[in-house]
Amino acid sequence: MHILLELTSDAYTVTSSSGDSTGAGGTGFVAYVLVAIGMWPMLKKSGRPGWGGFIPIYNLYLQIKLAGRSGYLLILYLVPGVNIIVAIVVACGVARAFGKGGAYGFFLLFVLQPIGYLILGFGSAQYREIRR
Repeated sequence: MHILLELTSDAYTVTSSSGDSTGAGGTGFVAYVLVAIGMWPMLKKSGRPGWGGFIPIYNLYLQIKLAGRSGYLLILYLVPGVNIIVAIVVACGVARAFGKGGAYGFFLLFVLQPIGYLILGFGSAQYREIRR
């Protein structure tokens, strides 16, 4: 089976020799669903509504609150470049709230989100509130 990568006007299209074609957006949707599934039990552990993991902006707000930060930090997600720094800070804060280190926060909650949130949600990590 040969895989070809074609550049179209709106996305990359992967075509196999069998003629199947998938857009690049499907992978992002699958990753989002896996993160939301992992966030559900993680949020329940912290006493917050689990369904909040499926609501796009609200799940960011819940993560910020888990990290012990002000909800106003959500506004900085709108600033290009700054949003990456904020996402790393929040990911490390969430990791710390569940007794994990900064490396866990960066690599598994920022870089490999689906894996990190599934481990936190379904693993044995317990939430401990962070006060600032």
